[in-house]
Amino acid sequence: MNKTWIVTSETYLRQAKSWSFLMLILMPFLFIGLTFGITYVATPSKDKSDIAVISQDASLRQSFLKTSGVQTTSKYRTVTAAQSATKKSNINGYIVLQTKNNRQVSAVFHGPNEIASGDQAKIQRFLSHLQTQLNVQTAKLTTKQTQALAVQPSFKQQLQKKTASDKAAKTISFYILVFFVYLILTTYSSITAQEIAAEKGTKIMEVIFSSTTPRKYFNGKVYGVLLMIVTQLLVYLLGGALIVQLAQHSRLTANMWSQYAPIIGKVLHNLLSINMIFALAAVLLYTVVSAFCGALVTRVEDASKASQPVIYLNLLTFAMAMAFQGSPTSGIVTVFSYIPFFSSYLMPLRLINGTATMGAAVLSLIILLATVVGSMWYIGKIYGGLMLQTDELGFWGNLKRGLSLK
Repeated sequence: MNKTWIVTSETYLRQAKSWSFLMLILMPFLFIGLTFGITYVATPSKDKSDIAVISQDASLRQSFLKTSGVQTTSKYRTVTAAQSATKKSNINGYIVLQTKNNRQVSAVFHGPNEIASGDQAKIQRFLSHLQTQLNVQTAKLTTKQTQALAVQPSFKQQLQKKTASDKAAKTISFYILVFFVYLILTTYSSITAQEIAAEKGTKIMEVIFSSTTPRKYFNGKVYGVLLMIVTQLLVYLLGGALIVQLAQHSRLTANMWSQYAPIIGKVLHNLLSINMIFALAAVLLYTVVSAFCGALVTRVEDASKASQPVIYLNLLTFAMAMAFQGSPTSGIVTVFSYIPFFSSYLMPLRLINGTATMGAAVLSLIILLATVVGSMWYIGKIYGGLMLQTDELGFWGNLKRGLSLK
């Protein structure tokens, strides 16, 4: 076991120190950071998006500042000062409020750009409320008449259990999980196959096998790649938690976060569950098969071709998951959700859409893990013969001979 972990640590450290691995981990964060940076620069500051309020009626001005809900500033009190600040782009513009003959409330906005539709609705709501009060005063209505006019219509919603937000959460969860698994499998299948194929046919393998068994060496290689995957996932989880905290408190995203918090919560629940275990098990299975394919080639120059069979298989399962995304109850999906290689895509699809029980998911996961263990045992058994064979029989010939080794 000690020799296995020596191979594991050597494989892990060599790959983890490479620029390709660092860029693979950092690229999503660089993309998110660049997006936030551009958005921050393009978004005007809080002060520059304020609106000044001008009115000869101090109580009217103060009421608007406190109750309108519009992002305002009380710094400017005269039209001249507000005009100057608007020209200098210190504020977004100004509103002139007045009451004509104590009968009609009016508001006129002055600025280079149109007020946002949400702020327009808030201003209109404030003016309507104030105008109603003036109308009641002007009409000199009795208490009963005033109360009669104050009656508001009633509006309620009776929502079904499966709301639009649930459907959106399921769709988002599915696409995130499927694309994540696809990209991880494609990346590490290529890394593993090339890692094994690059050593094929070199004299160093004879020296290595004289000091340790092929099974231990093979297991160490697989464990090293698995540690890389776990490292990447941990970095993503910690980075994701930090991004969530920033999104909740940033002025650029706080409103959007509060609006879509229920959907985001459901998406995170779908991702951080047994579905993540399916993803890890799938990556491990594809890694083992990629190592087998890498050991089949006979020349170092063919290392780049070693991962192609696994990548094609991953592409097939990905395409199948996308094709049946809208049909999680299909019999084909049900059957293939228990078959290794396919279950890593299709069982999460069923779980996200609520068409599979946890018992079914556990059974599928057990089959997948058993396949991983069985594959590692079998390939570890024939690994020495695979790595030391040098005859060129083509891929299918090498595959046939590899499977016949004992």
